Amino acid sequence: MAKKVLHVLSDVFFSGAENMVCQIVDMFRGEYDMVYVSPDGPIRQALEARHVAYRPIAAVTPKEIRRVMAEEKPDIVHAHDMKASFAAALACGRTPLVSHIHNNGFDSRKVSPKTLAYLLVSGKFRHIFWVSPSAMKSFRFYGAVKDKSTVLGNVIRMDTLREKAEAAENQTPYDILFLGRMSEPKNPLRLVKVLNLVHDRYPRLQAAIVGKGDLEPQVRRAIAETGAEAYIHLLGYQENGYGLLKNARLMIMTSLWEGTPMCALEAMALGVPIVSTPVDGLCDLVEPGKTGFLESEDQALADRCAQIIRDTGLRAELSRNTLEKADIVLDLESYQNELRKVYEE
Repeated sequence: MAKKVLHVLSDVFFSGAENMVCQIVDMFRGEYDMVYVSPDGPIRQALEARHVAYRPIAAVTPKEIRRVMAEEKPDIVHAHDMKASFAAALACGRTPLVSHIHNNGFDSRKVSPKTLAYLLVSGKFRHIFWVSPSAMKSFRFYGAVKDKSTVLGNVIRMDTLREKAEAAENQTPYDILFLGRMSEPKNPLRLVKVLNLVHDRYPRLQAAIVGKGDLEPQVRRAIAETGAEAYIHLLGYQENGYGLLKNARLMIMTSLWEGTPMCALEAMALGVPIVSTPVDGLCDLVEPGKTGFLESEDQALADRCAQIIRDTGLRAELSRNTLEKADIVLDLESYQNELRKVYEE
């Protein structure tokens, strides 16, 4: 009988960590029985489309997690990010618990209620996966958990992604695409400023923002206040936005912090150059001048975007290099083996 794994998450939107868990479920079909557990919300639609077993909970609390565990009787609990890991640690009893940290937030780097709470329950974790070396070593209390910590960078199934991109209904070729949540880590208000600067340099600009999030009202207001509705298009959540990504001239990111962003991996798999702020895992993925550009200043970000849009030869070279790097970075078998080893231990 296959082992059962409960994946516990705290967010109700489909974004990077949620995407990675769906990838894990897909890669282990037939080997492990996996159930996704989180508060109910828009995530339900994404899970149904991906045929992922789902158990909604009222909130990420020890009481709710214990209730689901009593019903599902898992062999392993795999909690994603610090909030879910803390609640699961108080609920799991003797059931083995794996913690998985998918980002490198500023509040993980200092003494805070969040980091102290995580440290307090860290003895319950059989293992901790960190999405990048910077996320692991930046954790304020890394020294206390380093013996049970390893880096597990995100991966995707390139063949499946490319099939989805070809099958996508919307294949509109935008100059610039942003794919992700409109939330603080992604810094979408800065994104609007940069896109306006790109428009100053390239008046024919057509850019699209794919995704939703808590900062969406502010983003809409910023676009309206700058009169940018004609060239910055808010497309909302797209069940299959990969046709848009495949046909974009570049993908832009203005993040404050990241782990190993799934959208960046998806862009690489489709040969789309990336222009980004130089944060965390993106510094490992983007090779400046070879697969894209990393810039700290708004003006420089806009200059690089305009350069790629105008220069077809540069864009083709960046695309070729990006595809070559994707073949190296996206090692699905190694990812599976690392997870399997911890599950079996």
